[in-house]
Amino acid sequence: MTIDESETRRRRSRSRTRRRFLTAAGTAGAVALAGCSAERTGDEGDGGDGSGSDGDGTGDGTDTDDGDGEGDGGDETPTLTVATYTSFIDAPSVSPGEWLKEEFESRVDAELEWATPDNEVNYYVERAASGAGIDADLYVGLTTEDLVRVDEELDGDLFAEAGEVEGRDAVKEGLRFDPFDRAVPFDTGYVSLVYDGTATEAPGTFDGLLDDEHAGALIAQNPGASSTGRAFLLHTVNRFGDGGVASDGDGEAIAGADGDPDYDYLDYWTDLEENDVRVLGSWDDAYAAWSEGEAPMVVSYSTDQVFADMEGQDLDKHQIRFLNDQAYANPEGMAVFADADEPDLARRFMSFMLEPAVQGEIAQRNVAFPATDGAELPSDYAELAQEPADPVTFTYDELQGSVDAWVEAWERQFAGN
Repeated sequence: MTIDESETRRRRSRSRTRRRFLTAAGTAGAVALAGCSAERTGDEGDGGDGSGSDGDGTGDGTDTDDGDGEGDGGDETPTLTVATYTSFIDAPSVSPGEWLKEEFESRVDAELEWATPDNEVNYYVERAASGAGIDADLYVGLTTEDLVRVDEELDGDLFAEAGEVEGRDAVKEGLRFDPFDRAVPFDTGYVSLVYDGTATEAPGTFDGLLDDEHAGALIAQNPGASSTGRAFLLHTVNRFGDGGVASDGDGEAIAGADGDPDYDYLDYWTDLEENDVRVLGSWDDAYAAWSEGEAPMVVSYSTDQVFADMEGQDLDKHQIRFLNDQAYANPEGMAVFADADEPDLARRFMSFMLEPAVQGEIAQRNVAFPATDGAELPSDYAELAQEPADPVTFTYDELQGSVDAWVEAWERQFAGN
């Protein structure tokens, strides 16, 4: 069914305040989620490996174009341009992109073309702001923070409402992060500690990271340049509050779980710094340094053992720790550009991404968790991919007008030292 974009787009109320973008764009390394997910707006993307499920890995594997004219212009094969972060298609290990392209093209009479601009979503925001055309149909890899920044930066609509996408009802309720119904989640990840269990025993709490015995033991990422680092920073804001850093006069300062109004996330980071935390620019840099034994703990993802098992590594050296039994959830979504040339074909690809077998393949190849119930995964996947008892995250409304302020305050206090 053809969706009339002019009628499905609705005007959304949003802050007109202009905030500078985090400069974090980039690509990712091998393991983490993207973003969460994989590391997008800053570095990683989760490569992982995909020992895949069975041969075809998707539904019946025989679906072909039904001739409904998804923008095919007669006999000419239509091209669907899908934008994403680089490691989604080209991580050092196995990524979902190439498999998705081959499988989709085998089932639909269309050509899938990936686009990986260096600045990721920011590239399209800049084009829209300057009045240039959007040279893609769909973006894969959006986070809540991305949508907040898009809406604060642009007066018009960069993305259309999702419309009719098969499989949307199977997306887990807790992962639906877009209140304006544009982005449809396709995977998620949890930012946690990964530690070498043969060298240390990671603490069970945030406060435990400040103990003398863990001095110099943690490697983290710059939240202004890494989506993984930003997620960890947001977890500390959730835990300790923001001391009024992001208060705009309409609301109160975020009060952290520890409840001390005189102690906030910046104080916690000051204490981490005094305990010799090492902050590197990207997830790639941090994970590589940790892998080389430069410190026993690193901020990464709770699916780390999936990657380690694929690589035949010692799982005792890839242990997961959820601080205070929590981890920051980073769902990733996909959305159709409002000015897409192939909006129907884009929605068909979104439906394809949500099929149970495809969800299983994405999870394995992106080293992530599927976004839907019923994804087809190996029987031991749940043993290796660990989920926290208490996942935490900020909603779109909570991040609006706040996330940039939190990161900028951290940069002024911490990165300037």
